[in-house]
Amino acid sequence: MIDDTGPGPDRTLDAVGERLRALRTRSDLTLADLAASTGISVSTLSRLESGTRRPTLELLLPLARAHGVTLDELVDAPQTGDPRVHLRPVRHGDRTVVPLTRRPGGIQAYKTVIPGGSPAPGVPDPKTHEGYEWLYILNGRLRLVLGEHDIELGPGEAAEFDTRVPHWFERAGRDAVEFLSLFGKQGERVHLRARPSRPGDGDRA
Repeated sequence: MIDDTGPGPDRTLDAVGERLRALRTRSDLTLADLAASTGISVSTLSRLESGTRRPTLELLLPLARAHGVTLDELVDAPQTGDPRVHLRPVRHGDRTVVPLTRRPGGIQAYKTVIPGGSPAPGVPDPKTHEGYEWLYILNGRLRLVLGEHDIELGPGEAAEFDTRVPHWFERAGRDAVEFLSLFGKQGERVHLRARPSRPGDGDRA
């Protein structure tokens, strides 16, 4: 359920520019320095800081990594003394993204929900950025365009790829899709290992 208390998503995103400028100034970085480390053009960075460019998830993720902060910190989600993790959804267009981790650096985890209803966009618009991504589908079906590949993923299926390869994803058809995303710095891949439940299980062909 979306938390409607406190500043709305629009007002939260509107204030991102000031925090981006403050983080860059505190780190004594020029726009050119930040452009070199994130792959985002100087003009786009300048417009983000001035508030004339709307921040998107594709822009915020590499900026959060470059500044060594979490996405929550970048959008100034309120901190409390409660040790429980309060998931604060962030809207990006029709999508709802829920940060599942708070620590800066390393792998960051998110849950994304794309609602159903209207026909899914049929014309892909692939993007690139620094990093590595892992997707796991919880519900619904996701269309992933990765380079020359056009793939449809269903519940329980996963995809892993270098985000420097042009990529785009959207729900496949009219039904909603829900998936987990892991983002890591370039070269940091996700590896899953399982131990045998009983002695000798791992030796079976």
